[in-house]
Amino acid sequence: MKKIIASVIVVLTLVACNSNPDGFTINATITGELEDGTKVYLKKPDESGQPMDLDTTTVEKGRFSFNGTADVPEMQYVFIDKVEGYIPVIIEKGNIEITAQKDSLAFAKREGSLQNEVFDDYMGDSRELSQKAMTINDDMRKANASGNKDVMKSLQEEYSELQEEFKNFEIDYIKNHPDALISVLLVNKALRSKALPEEEVSELYDGLSEEMKQTAVAKEVNEILTKNKATNIGAKAPNFTAPTPSGEEIALNEVMGKATIIDFWAAWCKPCRAENPNIVNIYNKYHEKGLNIIGVSLDRTAEAWKKAIEEDGLEWNHVSHVEYFNDPIAKLYNVQAIPAAFILDENGVIVAKNLRGQELEGKIAEMLQ
Repeated sequence: MKKIIASVIVVLTLVACNSNPDGFTINATITGELEDGTKVYLKKPDESGQPMDLDTTTVEKGRFSFNGTADVPEMQYVFIDKVEGYIPVIIEKGNIEITAQKDSLAFAKREGSLQNEVFDDYMGDSRELSQKAMTINDDMRKANASGNKDVMKSLQEEYSELQEEFKNFEIDYIKNHPDALISVLLVNKALRSKALPEEEVSELYDGLSEEMKQTAVAKEVNEILTKNKATNIGAKAPNFTAPTPSGEEIALNEVMGKATIIDFWAAWCKPCRAENPNIVNIYNKYHEKGLNIIGVSLDRTAEAWKKAIEEDGLEWNHVSHVEYFNDPIAKLYNVQAIPAAFILDENGVIVAKNLRGQELEGKIAEMLQ
């Protein structure tokens, strides 16, 4: 791995001669046949995750450049018109030099700024592990085609070990680089993919430098962690008020029973619809003993929502703002995938989450004995 101190020296040298000391300059050299005038775009994801244009320039004699401001480090992406792939680059104050081959943008080299030097360092080590994974996957396809079960089992075990190695590699990288944006991005990935227990993700976040905690991604991570704490098992479920299918409004605390299920679902969600018969059975069996359910739909249209309620025979309370995952209740409970369920006791305390099938019925039976 490259030494961080060497990167610092490079950054200091370049900042001294940077013509844009309060912002960033990207100077890129692309080899391969690119016509002069080819458009190049600097983008970043919008709120829905789709690439959003920030700036545009053109290629001249295999080179192009961007200039702008950079308050805190941020990952952005360079796209070249009619060229496959893109170049990730960390925007930060200073001169950033990019060199790449037109047909392999993923292997671009970034130099000249501390964050990009560290990012390239991470990418190099990550690619070694990714290459091992590709080799094992290729061997698994061959073993499967030949019907060699013993080799297949051995390769599956090897692949599992490699996955654990990669997870530990990323954890160690975060701990060893608390002032690197790539560490923030890895923490964010671990949180959203649920690759690590939330308590461990929180510890990794706490270990980041104060500068990195000011980045947009770190603020999102902190917001999610804070919301999750409010809906962890043992926490009092946040109250909410929302429209019913008839247009009236009801609040959670108005419809709670001795046991209450907050069921996040949608008509378009196949796993939700598949689970509905089980929830109907549990409701019919335990409603008179004190079970109440409030369904929170993440549908896009009221018509689809109401039709699914009728088709599936869901006779409990229902609410929705019909705003998909932008529903305020989904955001309040930090629901990013459905089906999702929160089981509350008679005091509104969350006692279990995301139980399905026999596990859900067993918990309700235990609570209403």
